Amino acid sequence: MKKFSIIAAIAALALGGCQKSYEIDMPDNPSLPVIGNEVSTNVVYQANPRFFAEDDCLKALQAELPRISDMGCDILWIMPVYEPGVLNGFGSPYAVKDFTKVNPKYGTLADLQALVKDAQSKGMKVLLDFVANHTAWDHAWIKDHPDWYVHDENGNIVAPSGWSDVAQLDFNNPDLCTAMKDAMLYWVKEAGIDGYRCDYADGVPDAFWTDLIAELQEVDPNIIMLAESSKTSFYADGFDMIYDWNSAPTISAAFNGGKPEDVVKEAREALAQVPDGKSILRYAFNHDVAAENEVDKMFGASEGTPAAYVLASMLNGTPMIYSSMDVEGLKGKLSFFDYKKLTFSSVLTAKYKAINGAFKQSAEVRRGELKDYSKDKVVCFTREIPGHYLLVAVNTTGEEKTIKTPISLLGAPMTDLLTGEDTNAGVVIELEPYEYTILMN
Repeated sequence: MKKFSIIAAIAALALGGCQKSYEIDMPDNPSLPVIGNEVSTNVVYQANPRFFAEDDCLKALQAELPRISDMGCDILWIMPVYEPGVLNGFGSPYAVKDFTKVNPKYGTLADLQALVKDAQSKGMKVLLDFVANHTAWDHAWIKDHPDWYVHDENGNIVAPSGWSDVAQLDFNNPDLCTAMKDAMLYWVKEAGIDGYRCDYADGVPDAFWTDLIAELQEVDPNIIMLAESSKTSFYADGFDMIYDWNSAPTISAAFNGGKPEDVVKEAREALAQVPDGKSILRYAFNHDVAAENEVDKMFGASEGTPAAYVLASMLNGTPMIYSSMDVEGLKGKLSFFDYKKLTFSSVLTAKYKAINGAFKQSAEVRRGELKDYSKDKVVCFTREIPGHYLLVAVNTTGEEKTIKTPISLLGAPMTDLLTGEDTNAGVVIELEPYEYTILMN
C-alpha cells in the first residue's frame, strides 16, 4: 500500500466536494522540469471543541463537518479530547488526567468514533492533539508510578518550566515510554484516527518519537504526524510536518506597518529547509497566537484575516484555518481554556473555500520559481513554470492600493482562481482595503 503523503492531494474524495467547475489546462509533462519540490494540496482545520458547544462538544463539531469539508479542508485536527485534570489546574485541555478517556463534557468514546467515521466519509483525515511531555497532577500515574516523573533534589515531582498545572514525565524510564506508546496506539485502534498533532514535541526525546512512529505505522502505514516544533530533525524521526513559527508574526507585521517583502522572504527561507515529501504548517493564527494577541488587530482589522490567510497558504507549505477565523466580529484575545460557543459565518466560509480552491488549483505552478514584486504595503509575488504563471497580490492596509503588474504578464490572458472568470492582466492591479487577487494561466 502506498503511504499517504502529507503533500499529495487527498485523492478524489477530498477534492470532489470543493473543486470548482473550471480548470486550468496543465501540461502532463512540461517542456522543462519544474523548479521546486512537490507541494501541498492539503488544508488543515484546527477545531477547538470548546468553541462548538458547552456540552456534547463532539456532536456539535460533527454537525459542522459538512461546512468544514465543503470549505476545502482535508485534515481535521481536533484539540485535546481527553479527560482534563483539576488538581492545580487552570482548565487547560493540555493538562490531562487520563490519556485514554474522553472528556465527559465533550461526550463519549462512541461520539468520537462517530465523528471520526463521518469526517473520513467526507474525505478528511482526523488528527488528535496529544501532549506526551507531562500529565495533570491528578493523573493516576502520580500515585501508581511516581518513578515515571522527574524529581528535584528533595524528591518532589517537578513541573515543566512555566507550567505549574502539570507534572514533568521522565522519558528515561522505559516503562513510561511503553505506557505512553500504548496510550497513543489506543486512539488509532479504538477510534480509527489518522494520526497526531504532537504538542510540545521538543520536550520529548527523538528516540521516543522514532520508536512510536514506527509502531503506529505497523497499525496504519498511512499515519500522519505533525510536530509542534520548528526543528527539522523531526523529519528524520518520521514526522510529516513541522511548524513555520514565523509565518503568523511576519504576516501580522506586514499588516501593521512592516515591510511586505518580509513575508515572501520569510516563507522562502522556511520552505528551503523542507525536504521533498514533507511539509511545513503555516497559518494566520492558531490557538496559542489567538490567546496571546487581539485577533481583530493582528491584521489591521478583522476584515484583514482572510487576506492574511492568502499569504499563509499561497506561499506554499500546508495552510491551516483555526476555528474562529471563520467567525465574524471577534475581538480581543481568545482563550482556548474557555467554553465559548461561536457562530460560524457563511460569508467567511465562502471566502476560505475560494482561497482553498485557488490553493489546490495552483499546486503545479506553485512549484515554480518564486519572484517578489512587493511594494507600498502590497505583498505581490509570482511563480512560474514553463508556459504558466501564478500571480498573487494582497493589500495589507485599510486603504485602496495600486501596484504595477509584473511586465512579463502585461496583457496576458489569465483566470481569476477566486471566481473562475477569464481576464487579461492590466498595467496595474487595483486593490480595495484588505483585498487580494489570485490569477493564473
